[in-house]
Amino acid sequence: MSAPGTRSLAIIGMGKMGHVLAELAPARGWNVVATIDSSRNEQGRGITPASLAGAGVAIDFTVPSAAVANVKAAVSAHCPIVVGTTGWYEELPALATWVRDHDGTMLTGSNFSLGVNAFERIVAVAGRLLARVPGFDAHLVETHHAAKKDAPSGTALTLARATATGWREQHGDVPITSVRTGSVPGTHELLFDAPFESIHLSHVARDRRVFAEGALVAAGWLIGRRGVFTMRDVLDGDSEEPMP
Repeated sequence: MSAPGTRSLAIIGMGKMGHVLAELAPARGWNVVATIDSSRNEQGRGITPASLAGAGVAIDFTVPSAAVANVKAAVSAHCPIVVGTTGWYEELPALATWVRDHDGTMLTGSNFSLGVNAFERIVAVAGRLLARVPGFDAHLVETHHAAKKDAPSGTALTLARATATGWREQHGDVPITSVRTGSVPGTHELLFDAPFESIHLSHVARDRRVFAEGALVAAGWLIGRRGVFTMRDVLDGDSEEPMP
Protein backbone atom coordinates (compact mmCIF):
# COMPACT_ATOMS: atom_id res chain seq x y z
CA MET A 1 0.00 0.00 0.00
CA SER A 2 1.26 3.48 -0.85
CA ALA A 3 1.14 6.30 1.67
CA PRO A 4 -1.54 8.95 1.13
CA GLY A 5 -0.28 11.97 -0.79
CA THR A 6 2.06 10.03 -3.07
CA ARG A 7 1.43 9.31 -6.75
CA SER A 8 -0.87 6.45 -5.88
CA LEU A 9 -4.10 6.18 -7.78
CA ALA A 10 -7.56 4.69 -7.33
CA ILE A 11 -9.65 4.18 -10.47
CA ILE A 12 -13.42 4.28 -10.04
CA GLY A 13 -15.23 2.60 -12.91
CA MET A 14 -13.56 -0.13 -14.93
CA GLY A 15 -15.22 0.46 -18.28
CA LYS A 16 -13.29 1.42 -21.39
CA MET A 17 -11.78 4.55 -19.87
CA GLY A 18 -10.96 2.80 -16.60
CA HIS A 19 -8.99 0.15 -18.44
CA VAL A 20 -7.19 2.79 -20.52
CA LEU A 21 -6.23 4.60 -17.31
CA ALA A 22 -5.00 1.40 -15.71
CA GLU A 23 -2.78 0.70 -18.72
CA LEU A 24 -1.38 4.23 -19.08
CA ALA A 25 -0.91 5.21 -15.44
CA PRO A 26 2.22 3.11 -14.68
CA ALA A 27 3.98 4.56 -17.72
CA ARG A 28 3.26 8.03 -16.33
CA GLY A 29 4.70 7.27 -12.91
CA TRP A 30 1.53 6.25 -11.08
CA ASN A 31 0.98 3.25 -8.83
CA VAL A 32 -2.59 1.97 -9.27
CA VAL A 33 -3.45 0.79 -5.76
CA ALA A 34 -7.20 0.30 -6.21
CA THR A 35 -9.73 -0.37 -8.97
CA ILE A 36 -13.40 -0.11 -8.03
CA ASP A 37 -15.79 -1.59 -10.56
CA SER A 38 -19.28 -0.16 -10.83
CA SER A 39 -20.81 -3.59 -10.22
CA ARG A 40 -19.42 -3.43 -6.67
CA ASN A 41 -20.20 0.23 -6.04
CA GLU A 42 -23.93 0.89 -5.86
CA GLN A 43 -24.54 4.49 -4.73
CA GLY A 44 -20.87 4.89 -3.86
CA ARG A 45 -20.95 2.28 -1.11
CA GLY A 46 -17.92 0.52 -2.58
CA ILE A 47 -15.74 3.60 -2.05
CA THR A 48 -14.27 3.47 1.46
CA PRO A 49 -10.90 4.16 3.07
CA ALA A 50 -10.23 0.43 2.90
CA SER A 51 -11.17 0.01 -0.77
CA LEU A 52 -9.19 3.12 -1.76
CA ALA A 53 -6.12 1.47 -0.24
CA GLY A 54 -4.33 4.69 0.67
CA ALA A 55 -4.65 6.29 -2.77
CA GLY A 56 -3.48 9.89 -2.95
CA VAL A 57 -6.18 10.66 -5.52
CA ALA A 58 -9.05 8.93 -7.32
CA ILE A 59 -10.27 9.27 -10.91
CA ASP A 60 -13.92 8.57 -11.75
CA PHE A 61 -15.05 7.54 -15.22
CA THR A 62 -18.45 5.96 -14.59
CA VAL A 63 -22.01 7.00 -15.53
CA PRO A 64 -23.94 10.23 -14.81
CA SER A 65 -26.24 8.63 -12.24
CA ALA A 66 -23.24 7.51 -10.15
CA ALA A 67 -21.11 10.67 -10.15
CA VAL A 68 -22.56 12.53 -7.17
CA ALA A 69 -22.54 9.52 -4.85
CA ASN A 70 -19.01 8.62 -5.90
CA VAL A 71 -17.72 12.12 -5.18
CA LYS A 72 -19.38 12.22 -1.76
CA ALA A 73 -17.96 8.81 -0.87
CA ALA A 74 -14.43 9.79 -1.94
CA VAL A 75 -14.57 13.10 -0.06
CA SER A 76 -15.91 11.31 3.04
CA ALA A 77 -12.90 8.99 2.76
CA HIS A 78 -10.59 12.06 2.58
CA CYS A 79 -9.50 11.26 -0.98
CA PRO A 80 -9.31 13.98 -3.67
CA ILE A 81 -11.25 13.02 -6.79
CA VAL A 82 -11.03 13.86 -10.48
CA VAL A 83 -14.41 13.38 -12.20
CA GLY A 84 -14.27 12.53 -15.88
CA THR A 85 -17.91 11.45 -16.04
CA THR A 86 -20.17 13.84 -17.97
CA GLY A 87 -23.93 14.31 -18.33
CA TRP A 88 -24.68 15.20 -14.69
CA TYR A 89 -23.72 18.89 -14.50
CA GLU A 90 -27.15 20.15 -13.41
CA GLU A 91 -26.18 18.68 -10.02
CA LEU A 92 -22.70 20.22 -9.99
CA PRO A 93 -23.46 23.53 -8.20
CA ALA A 94 -25.03 21.78 -5.21
CA LEU A 95 -22.28 19.16 -5.12
CA ALA A 96 -19.55 21.82 -5.30
CA THR A 97 -21.07 23.50 -2.25
CA TRP A 98 -21.20 20.15 -0.45
CA VAL A 99 -17.54 19.43 -1.25
CA ARG A 100 -16.43 22.83 0.05
CA ASP A 101 -18.55 22.46 3.20
CA HIS A 102 -16.85 19.12 3.89
CA ASP A 103 -13.34 20.50 3.25
CA GLY A 104 -12.98 18.14 0.28
CA THR A 105 -11.23 18.23 -3.06
CA MET A 106 -12.83 17.73 -6.48
CA LEU A 107 -11.82 18.55 -10.05
CA THR A 108 -14.31 18.24 -12.90
CA GLY A 109 -14.00 18.59 -16.64
CA SER A 110 -16.29 18.01 -19.60
CA ASN A 111 -13.20 16.82 -21.49
CA PHE A 112 -9.73 16.02 -20.15
CA SER A 113 -7.90 16.41 -23.43
CA LEU A 114 -5.35 19.16 -22.87
CA GLY A 115 -5.85 20.20 -26.50
CA VAL A 116 -9.61 20.57 -26.09
CA ASN A 117 -9.10 22.78 -23.06
CA ALA A 118 -6.83 25.03 -25.11
CA PHE A 119 -9.38 24.82 -27.96
CA GLU A 120 -12.03 26.23 -25.60
CA ARG A 121 -9.97 29.41 -25.27
CA ILE A 122 -9.47 29.58 -29.04
CA VAL A 123 -13.19 29.37 -29.90
CA ALA A 124 -13.97 32.03 -27.29
CA VAL A 125 -11.65 34.43 -29.09
CA ALA A 126 -13.10 33.47 -32.49
CA GLY A 127 -16.66 34.02 -31.29
CA ARG A 128 -15.79 37.43 -29.91
CA LEU A 129 -14.01 38.58 -33.07
CA LEU A 130 -16.53 37.25 -35.58
CA ALA A 131 -19.54 38.56 -33.66
CA ARG A 132 -18.43 42.00 -34.85
CA VAL A 133 -18.30 40.96 -38.52
CA PRO A 134 -21.55 41.09 -40.53
CA GLY A 135 -22.80 38.02 -42.39
CA PHE A 136 -21.41 35.16 -40.29
CA ASP A 137 -23.43 32.32 -38.75
CA ALA A 138 -22.01 29.77 -36.32
CA HIS A 139 -22.73 26.07 -35.82
CA LEU A 140 -21.05 23.38 -33.72
CA VAL A 141 -21.02 19.73 -34.80
CA GLU A 142 -19.85 17.01 -32.41
CA THR A 143 -19.34 13.35 -33.29
CA HIS A 144 -18.85 10.50 -30.82
CA HIS A 145 -19.06 6.72 -30.67
CA ALA A 146 -22.49 5.13 -30.77
CA ALA A 147 -22.40 4.10 -27.09
CA LYS A 148 -21.99 7.64 -25.72
CA LYS A 149 -24.99 8.33 -23.50
CA ASP A 150 -25.20 12.14 -23.42
CA ALA A 151 -26.01 14.30 -26.44
CA PRO A 152 -24.91 16.98 -26.88
CA SER A 153 -21.66 16.02 -25.23
CA GLY A 154 -20.46 17.93 -22.20
CA THR A 155 -17.56 19.17 -24.31
CA ALA A 156 -19.90 20.48 -27.01
CA LEU A 157 -21.92 22.39 -24.43
CA THR A 158 -18.73 23.85 -22.95
CA LEU A 159 -17.43 24.89 -26.37
CA ALA A 160 -20.78 26.40 -27.36
CA ARG A 161 -20.89 28.42 -24.14
CA ALA A 162 -17.31 29.59 -24.65
CA THR A 163 -18.09 30.70 -28.21
CA ALA A 164 -21.30 32.42 -27.16
CA THR A 165 -19.52 34.57 -24.57
CA GLY A 166 -18.81 37.11 -27.29
CA TRP A 167 -21.37 35.87 -29.81
CA ARG A 168 -24.71 35.66 -28.00
CA GLU A 169 -25.52 39.36 -27.69
CA GLN A 170 -25.53 39.82 -31.47
CA HIS A 171 -26.50 36.35 -32.70
CA GLY A 172 -27.95 34.24 -29.88
CA ASP A 173 -26.76 30.81 -28.74
CA VAL A 174 -24.59 28.63 -30.94
CA PRO A 175 -26.63 25.65 -32.23
CA ILE A 176 -25.21 22.13 -31.79
CA THR A 177 -25.64 19.05 -33.95
CA SER A 178 -24.76 15.70 -32.32
CA VAL A 179 -23.75 12.63 -34.32
CA ARG A 180 -23.44 9.18 -32.68
CA THR A 181 -21.82 6.56 -34.87
CA GLY A 182 -19.20 3.84 -34.86
CA SER A 183 -16.23 4.09 -32.49
CA VAL A 184 -15.28 7.77 -32.86
CA PRO A 185 -13.46 8.90 -29.65
CA GLY A 186 -14.56 12.50 -30.13
CA THR A 187 -14.58 15.20 -32.82
CA HIS A 188 -15.74 18.78 -32.32
CA GLU A 189 -15.99 21.20 -35.23
CA LEU A 190 -17.01 24.84 -35.00
CA LEU A 191 -18.09 26.35 -38.31
CA PHE A 192 -18.39 30.06 -39.01
CA ASP A 193 -19.99 30.59 -42.40
CA ALA A 194 -20.61 33.72 -44.47
CA PRO A 195 -21.81 34.11 -48.08
CA PHE A 196 -18.31 34.25 -49.57
CA GLU A 197 -16.08 32.52 -46.99
CA SER A 198 -16.06 30.10 -44.09
CA ILE A 199 -13.87 29.24 -41.12
CA HIS A 200 -13.60 25.70 -39.76
CA LEU A 201 -12.07 25.15 -36.31
CA SER A 202 -11.83 21.55 -35.18
CA HIS A 203 -10.38 19.28 -32.55
CA VAL A 204 -10.07 15.57 -33.29
CA ALA A 205 -9.30 12.99 -30.61
CA ARG A 206 -7.54 10.05 -32.25
CA ASP A 207 -7.37 7.78 -29.20
CA ARG A 208 -9.10 7.54 -25.81
CA ARG A 209 -5.67 7.74 -24.21
CA VAL A 210 -5.78 11.50 -24.75
CA PHE A 211 -8.51 11.72 -22.08
CA ALA A 212 -6.62 9.42 -19.72
CA GLU A 213 -3.45 11.47 -20.19
CA GLY A 214 -5.21 14.69 -19.25
CA ALA A 215 -6.97 13.09 -16.27
CA LEU A 216 -3.61 11.90 -14.93
CA VAL A 217 -2.13 15.38 -15.35
CA ALA A 218 -5.14 16.78 -13.45
CA ALA A 219 -4.77 14.14 -10.73
CA GLY A 220 -1.13 15.00 -10.17
CA TRP A 221 -1.98 18.71 -9.98
CA LEU A 222 -4.83 18.07 -7.51
CA ILE A 223 -2.84 16.29 -4.80
CA GLY A 224 -2.30 18.54 -1.78
CA ARG A 225 -5.06 21.02 -2.68
CA ARG A 226 -8.46 21.68 -1.12
CA GLY A 227 -11.48 23.02 -2.94
CA VAL A 228 -13.35 22.68 -6.22
CA PHE A 229 -11.42 23.02 -9.47
CA THR A 230 -11.69 22.60 -13.24
CA MET A 231 -9.23 21.92 -16.03
CA ARG A 232 -8.98 25.69 -16.50
CA ASP A 233 -7.19 25.85 -13.14
CA VAL A 234 -4.75 23.15 -14.26
CA LEU A 235 -3.90 24.95 -17.50
CA ASP A 236 -3.63 28.33 -15.79
CA GLY A 237 -0.78 27.22 -13.56
CA ASP A 238 -0.07 26.51 -9.95
CA SER A 239 -2.67 28.47 -8.01
CA GLU A 240 -3.09 27.03 -4.52
CA GLU A 241 -6.54 28.54 -3.99
CA PRO A 242 -9.91 26.98 -4.84
CA MET A 243 -12.21 28.64 -7.34
CA PRO A 244 -14.39 31.37 -5.79
